[in-house]
Amino acid sequence: MIPGPIEFESEVMQCMAVPTPSHVSPDFIDTFANSLKLMKEVWQCPSGQAFIVAGTGTLAMDMAAANLIETGDKALVISTGYFGLRFAEILKRYGAEVDILEAPVGDIVSLELIDQQLKSKSYKLLTFTHVDTSTAVLNDAKSIGALGKKYKVLTVLDGVCSVAGEEIKQEDWGLDIVLTASQKAVGVPPGLALLVASPNAIQAFEQRTSPVGNYYGDWTNWLPIMKAYENRQASYFGTPAVNLVIALEKSLQLIVKEGLDNRFDRHKRAGKAMRAAIKALGLELLSKNEQVSANTLSAPLYPSQMDASSFLKGVNQEGVILAGGLLPKLKNNYFRIGHMGSVNKSDLLATVGAIESALKNNGYSDELGLGTVQILKHF
Repeated sequence: MIPGPIEFESEVMQCMAVPTPSHVSPDFIDTFANSLKLMKEVWQCPSGQAFIVAGTGTLAMDMAAANLIETGDKALVISTGYFGLRFAEILKRYGAEVDILEAPVGDIVSLELIDQQLKSKSYKLLTFTHVDTSTAVLNDAKSIGALGKKYKVLTVLDGVCSVAGEEIKQEDWGLDIVLTASQKAVGVPPGLALLVASPNAIQAFEQRTSPVGNYYGDWTNWLPIMKAYENRQASYFGTPAVNLVIALEKSLQLIVKEGLDNRFDRHKRAGKAMRAAIKALGLELLSKNEQVSANTLSAPLYPSQMDASSFLKGVNQEGVILAGGLLPKLKNNYFRIGHMGSVNKSDLLATVGAIESALKNNGYSDELGLGTVQILKHF
């Protein structure tokens, strides 16, 4: 129950065991083409250009920065944790002049402050983390997208911990890039960087006056490949992660079959149930309130004086794996629970039961079942 890699559907895992076909075989070309089509459906961006590239979520961030930034371009980063600050570092590598609006830990930057900053200076690019995996904080993607449109700024949503878990309507919300990685709510083992670019983003790339400073991530190399596969034609730049793409098609099919609204609602119920359970156990959350709390993961604070490693080991002995804190200064103050993708009621019950047992065994509480009741009530 960590926030990625998550537990994967058995049908998806079966795809990983298929004998690896040629990346230019007719069946695989169809699979790749269908995956690109399904991505635009899940991202809700019918006019966008999808990219499937072997790599991690950080590569997807790197590709967005490399292809849209030239030396001297001004970029604004809205940071709600570790990964917002990472995006700022990536942008600087490509010569961007970066301003950072950093939220207090567990909170978001207000829309008024973002509006004020965009009004004060002309930016080419605005980036924000939809759900920061380090803090479990959820940004208002729709409203930030509207501000991007208002000020004609290219808006990049880091959706590594949100795509296919939190509601995203890329085209309607005016988001120019929505990127993610395969191993979180998309529900595929690690190894794919996934990104959908708007026509505006592609146009900005095509109007560059300098070469992209990253050979592997350069859309000059990848755009022809994606377009060829879309047209069901063989093409080559770098060998794709064939089995992962086969698994991606299967997972996207399962997501569409469930229905996006149903899937978003299931994640909302899971998030609400987990937060209610945590609070019922007398624990606080890193996220400041319900409005800024993610539905794909939660970040509870340890009780005072509790030994973090002993607690996590105790949960593990109950058959559940949780993640420790990620923010360097607070990593021993909180832990993280992933509840995204194929997560169901049994997973949540097992997780809360393991947490209750570990708390009891570490001398925090004698009463069991308080959190379990909340899962049954809310999910």
